[in-house]
Amino acid sequence: MLGLRHARPAACGALISLLLGACSLSPVPDGRRADVLASPQTSGLAPVLSFDLNDPAPGDWLQWGRTYDGHNFSPLAGINRTNAADLAPVWRAELAGGLSMPTPLVQDGVMFLHTSPDTVLALDAATGGELWRFTREPADVAATMKMGLALGKGHVFVPTSDLHVLALDARTGARVWDHEIGLSPPATSRKSFGLRSAPLLVGNTLIQGVTASGAPGGGYIVGLDATTGLEIWRFHTIPRPDEPGGDTWNGLALDRRSGGSVWHQGTYDRELNLVYFGVAPTYDTGPLLTASADADARRDALYTNATLALAPETGKLVWYYQHLSNDQWDLDWAFERQVINLQDGGQRRKIVATVGKMGILDALDAATGAYLFSIDAGTQNIVTAIHPLTGAKTINPERLPDPARTTLICPGPSGARSWPPTSYSAAAGLLFIPVTEWCVRMGSAGYSLMSAPGSALSSADHPDAAADGMMARLQAMDVNTRQLAWRRDQEAPISTSVLATAGGVIFAGDLEPSLKALDDRDGRLLWRIALGSAPSSSIITYAVGDTQYVAVVSGMNNNFVGDLSRRYAAFRDKRGRPPVPPRGLPAVEVFALPAGAVPAGSKN
Repeated sequence: MLGLRHARPAACGALISLLLGACSLSPVPDGRRADVLASPQTSGLAPVLSFDLNDPAPGDWLQWGRTYDGHNFSPLAGINRTNAADLAPVWRAELAGGLSMPTPLVQDGVMFLHTSPDTVLALDAATGGELWRFTREPADVAATMKMGLALGKGHVFVPTSDLHVLALDARTGARVWDHEIGLSPPATSRKSFGLRSAPLLVGNTLIQGVTASGAPGGGYIVGLDATTGLEIWRFHTIPRPDEPGGDTWNGLALDRRSGGSVWHQGTYDRELNLVYFGVAPTYDTGPLLTASADADARRDALYTNATLALAPETGKLVWYYQHLSNDQWDLDWAFERQVINLQDGGQRRKIVATVGKMGILDALDAATGAYLFSIDAGTQNIVTAIHPLTGAKTINPERLPDPARTTLICPGPSGARSWPPTSYSAAAGLLFIPVTEWCVRMGSAGYSLMSAPGSALSSADHPDAAADGMMARLQAMDVNTRQLAWRRDQEAPISTSVLATAGGVIFAGDLEPSLKALDDRDGRLLWRIALGSAPSSSIITYAVGDTQYVAVVSGMNNNFVGDLSRRYAAFRDKRGRPPVPPRGLPAVEVFALPAGAVPAGSKN
């Protein structure tokens, strides 16, 4: 069983060829296509229900963060501290190259993967054999980066490069419905918008965030009827001038406001019936740099860099909290919002925790949005103080853009942390964060990302990385004591999510390129294996029968991994170190323990 297997990238996988003898290609209208296979393995899939999403079977991985709370944690303990060193490859399925940062999903031994270009695969999760394939040819746009899919109601929900959301039959890949997301005035061009994140299914509402780089009027979040695909509600992440928060854009007309992208997936708390999303800043920072003549106009630029708590049925805003106002550095607070139960003064308290690009964690009351505390990873040089009651950040004025000077900004816009998700282990009480130590110089020379004068950027080493030769670290934060815990420094930046498990093992992939297993108590290395190319996805673990597997996608490109690879290559070259091996073919790479190891559901 554990011999290395290779899944063919053709429409008919080896497993299905053996079972059926042949595979049929069924056309779908409008230039779209699906290879619809009557697979015995998928025909028996039960519809994923809300209960499953809230409390999935231990061996399944049904949504991007595994559970609604976004912990990105697995209760499987078959792979543990004592046997992780025995992990070995079991199968590898090659993929077409392109832009992606996917989270594979697994239900009842079937892996669903959203890959480039706009392709959804159903694979045998134990062997890699292909069960069905759906490919969409987006209209008038190139394929864009995607983070994943959603499962529910017997469907696979798919965001596309041309602003459609699709529902596919999870058993066959056949299309059930196709919804085109419309624009909101004053926007007129669809090319400034995108769907990056996986949808979030809550009850019968499918919630999808929309990115809006440079689009007038900004981004939004839509709620769709999961049965029909019809839009139920829409929330604009940049308030209209006559709405609450509309006076926070320095007097700008709506058609001059942009940004507010929703890049990352949402989370959900069933007890409070709230969904939580993060909102990105604007790149058009120039009009916000100095105060306008309007004395009543504020420059906070809501709801950029905010946590939004919305009612899932209506999209109504219940509360918001802005982590960083008037962001002049593109240092997003746009990533996952993890819902965590803590003991606070002897009582249970539910928080929403999120870590922005600066490597600062902010914790909020999940019911009200009230600020509670922050933990700073210590890699940034922009915020000099955080108010203990409000969380308001005091900014070092020397770090603001100024064409008359050049200043060191740590981190740069790529972030001390970026899209790769963090992981929270309730058993350990620790949050595990991939951190990169890198900086930029901001001044009048370099490439332009923001519009403010003096905001041009050029690469610079982080002082700490320059001193010790370590460009990255895995940082543990103790959310109970509100302090930094252990850290593991390493040369190669981490380019995947961090995955913690009940076996006391943490998994993370990096640009060596390698996949590592670490002890969650202290970061001690338990196992390492070289990968065929740079890993570029969320890592998952799942079980089929008595076998626990660990899966990662390698070789796919995206903005973060591309920037990271270039900077890491320059970092090594400057120190006279050999170059990183050239990239191999993109693939899903899967690992497990040898036959006869501890069963997947065992306790450590």
